[in-house]
Amino acid sequence: MEQTQRTWAEVLAPIKQSDYFKTLWGRVKQEYASGKCFPPKDQIFRALELTPFEEVKVVIIGQDPYHGDFQANGLCFSVSDRVPAPPSLKNIFKELEEDLGVKPITNELDAWARQGVLLLNATLTVRAHSPNSHKHLGWERFTDFVIRSLSEQKTNLVFVLWGAYAQKKAVLIDPTKHQVLQSAHPSPFSVHRGFFGSRPFSKINAYLESVGKTGIRW
Repeated sequence: MEQTQRTWAEVLAPIKQSDYFKTLWGRVKQEYASGKCFPPKDQIFRALELTPFEEVKVVIIGQDPYHGDFQANGLCFSVSDRVPAPPSLKNIFKELEEDLGVKPITNELDAWARQGVLLLNATLTVRAHSPNSHKHLGWERFTDFVIRSLSEQKTNLVFVLWGAYAQKKAVLIDPTKHQVLQSAHPSPFSVHRGFFGSRPFSKINAYLESVGKTGIRW
């Protein structure tokens, strides 16, 4: 049975209290102490802070944070309005407009997160101007735990897996309890291989409404 009042602190306690996580966090602190890293340290867990466990409806999985100045803000695909939208985010917005006629006025996806869209990167930090530089710190064991916990402890979520990297996470998700949407990644390199025209936003809302949940105001 779904436990609707659990908090992230309770759900993540087993892994956060482990020697593995203490080692990971030590590595992360060392990276931040020795050079510029993103997102700002107080935003590393922002996806979890903006979308409480009991309010998660949708999970969108990214790879790692943007590595440019003023971009990463703790939510996958989202950037600060201080900088232009990166190509993948632009393509997400193009598909949203084509799908639902919605034209976003901000590059910050906080409003999605506050409605239950968990915008989770598999790796939560990155060294400045060096993509995937923290891939080997050990973050994925933690974020895989997050995904698996959501799959096991909740029902009727929508997991959105864009691109081959995110689709590897499908093994962590029980497809008999949740909806799994997969397509090409919104990156310019793959967007024409099935992301454009996939209509994920209307599909997400149709599923949520079919199980008695409120759709997302994209």
